[in-house]
Amino acid sequence: MKFNQFGRLDPDFATQVAELKQIHFLPGDWENTPPADLLSILFARCFPEVATASEITDREERILVNQDTSLAQLLAKKPDSITRAEFYTAALQLLDFIVADDFPDLDALQAMARWQLPTVTADPLQGQDLVAAFYLLLATRGKNGQNFLDLLTSRGYFNGFFTASEQPHFVFFNGKSQAVFDTTKIIREVVYVESDLDTDQDGQRDLLQTTIFRPAETDQGLAVPVLYTANPYFRGTNDMAPVSYDVNKDLTPKVPNETQYGDIAYHHAQPLIPDGHTVTGETKSTTEKPVDPGIYSLNDYFLARGFATVYAGGIGTRGSDGIRTTGGPEETESTIAIIQWLHGDRIAFTNRTDGVTIKAWWCTGNVAMTGKSYLGTLAVAAATTGVAGLKTVVSEAAISSWYDYYRENGLVIAPVDCQGEDTDVLALDTFSRRKDAADFQRIKPVYDKMMADLKAGQDRETGNYNTFWDARNYRKHADQIKIDFVSVHGLNDWNVKPRNVEQLWNKLRDLPINKKIFLHQGKHIYMNNIQSIDFTDMMNLWFCYELLDVANDAPAVLPNVTVQDNAVPETWHHYTDWSEPTTPRTQYFMSSDGLQEQPPKNEEIVSFQDDGTPLFLASDQNAHHWESLLMSRQTSVYEHTRKLFLTPEFTKDAYIDGTITVTLQVAVNQAAGQISCMAIDYGQEKRLKADPSVLQAKGQQLGYGWAVDDVKEFQLEKTPSEFHQIAKGHMNLQNRHTPWQNDALTPGQFVTLHFALQPTEHHILAGHQLGIMVYATDMGMTVRPSTAATYELDLNASRVEVPYRR
Repeated sequence: MKFNQFGRLDPDFATQVAELKQIHFLPGDWENTPPADLLSILFARCFPEVATASEITDREERILVNQDTSLAQLLAKKPDSITRAEFYTAALQLLDFIVADDFPDLDALQAMARWQLPTVTADPLQGQDLVAAFYLLLATRGKNGQNFLDLLTSRGYFNGFFTASEQPHFVFFNGKSQAVFDTTKIIREVVYVESDLDTDQDGQRDLLQTTIFRPAETDQGLAVPVLYTANPYFRGTNDMAPVSYDVNKDLTPKVPNETQYGDIAYHHAQPLIPDGHTVTGETKSTTEKPVDPGIYSLNDYFLARGFATVYAGGIGTRGSDGIRTTGGPEETESTIAIIQWLHGDRIAFTNRTDGVTIKAWWCTGNVAMTGKSYLGTLAVAAATTGVAGLKTVVSEAAISSWYDYYRENGLVIAPVDCQGEDTDVLALDTFSRRKDAADFQRIKPVYDKMMADLKAGQDRETGNYNTFWDARNYRKHADQIKIDFVSVHGLNDWNVKPRNVEQLWNKLRDLPINKKIFLHQGKHIYMNNIQSIDFTDMMNLWFCYELLDVANDAPAVLPNVTVQDNAVPETWHHYTDWSEPTTPRTQYFMSSDGLQEQPPKNEEIVSFQDDGTPLFLASDQNAHHWESLLMSRQTSVYEHTRKLFLTPEFTKDAYIDGTITVTLQVAVNQAAGQISCMAIDYGQEKRLKADPSVLQAKGQQLGYGWAVDDVKEFQLEKTPSEFHQIAKGHMNLQNRHTPWQNDALTPGQFVTLHFALQPTEHHILAGHQLGIMVYATDMGMTVRPSTAATYELDLNASRVEVPYRR
């Protein structure tokens, strides 16, 4: 175990005392309290689930401070101090570490150093040193990944915290909001925000169903900020309805053109807006309760800490009006309409029919957006509008350009495990209005036209970047982002591929905003419950700074770039930047002897066949199995369909930082062709799994008697593996200059391709080799031609550039 803690503050002693008093942990007259009594009082605070002295003694009797003495026995002697070793032996048990399992030798100080848990240096502990030790303990992470004050909270520490005469208010400790709010009385309600859209063309503005969860304390006058998640899946999906496209087809030759970007650039034209719905009155009370629970445990964590949470599916989802457009400008407008209502700039109704409006009177007007995948994507889209009220975004595994999700360099490219999916397929999946038969029937002609427009606009025939895709490229408007920004992405995410976050990061780099990025080793996942990093604490620090104006200096405290090491478990590095254009690059030349740093001399032309589709379709049709066989250096039926080039073994560890670029001189014996390229780490090694393992099911309590979450961690494989895919990339030979321009391709003619693989941050261990594999058809992502083709590579003009962190 190792516990990386980036979100812990180290305030001066006077601040520690003030905060300990504020949470009622330290007696007001502590300086005049006899040392032995103070020691007993502070340890007694660590058992909020019991009420009597005898019960506290019973709990203390279960904790060892040394091999022969329990905490109760030690305190019974009325000591004036406690040794550092005794204190931390007890502290580890309070943090839920098990002596028999975790530190059987009772060497707590050595264990804490090994696990990277902080300690005070004073020995023995009394007076100010004792107070400082307890302050640090409350901010220290326990075995389940939560800090000790969170553990105490889950056992009732803050129950009944406010006196009858005291107004509810936020309580902060170590720069973070605490769970002093009564989660048994959460207010759940629904409103209908009026948009400026009429996407279903019924002559009325689209109403957007919005689900609210807010602390009951808001009814007592407390105004709170909002964590808002725009979630197209919130009201259900049409899982049985979508039908994927057939990808078992030959690549279509394209008609050459000289298209320029200006020819296909999207320019938004504001449609006519119908008059607003008739208003008959105004109220502060809603009439409808939600039928769907929250979907994100990070939001639930903050709901217990005073942040309201809001979910809205947007246009075309059940309970709302409109039509889905899969990332189109209408979805962006639908998303920000909710923020505008929360900020007081738009009206909402209590229901769809009565015309009674309601304001977000309980909201401060400060909003943050959260969510993963499509949810995080809409957060990115909203940020590019500069909408008032949006203060920050935490987007995880988000799309920044839909072309980079479904296309690449003139090719139709599927997200992993989604072969044949496209924008129209996703639009159908998220169009949950379809579940209400009469509602769907009324707008079906408009819906059918929308689906036809999506099908035509996405253009699966050419795979080119066009006006349709330009309208769904949020990076075009990145210069409009005025708010602080947090991005989270998995380096093994082949659903929303890392280019989406890297290209957005490149846009954010020079903007005058605070920006942070977290890169983990997972796939398409959330990271808020990973044991080895305090992501939840960091976001608590961040949201308090951004939404509540707490002077905790979060932008300076949190690293700009936090990256999980792929080779060393539970290790997170922090850097000032990632994938900088100025990162030094090592150039490798492809040769018959592998990848070499010396330029080639009279190298040969090598060839490989692209005829694997019949083999793949005749076997198990598992793209992951195919990919494993392709990468293996062992003999396989696919060996002839690729060319593999390897570096010599690395003599010392190296860190790839950013985007590997490939230049190939290639020819194909047909009028159409596609090239795929993969970077691979070779070497027998137990590697981190890309799916984190559950360490404790429901091991995190997010408040008292409130929501729970599993504790997870990325663990090593049980047996060594031969290789690991680092990155990959694809290109259509006819789009070798831009994804919107078609170049002529003559069979047998050599052309130059220059393209980037997906960006990464990868630790290559000494003794390993970097492999670059060149092939054509990617069974998991590209179309799968049945017609065999022969590709040739001129090794005299083929090279790779790899950025290494120095």
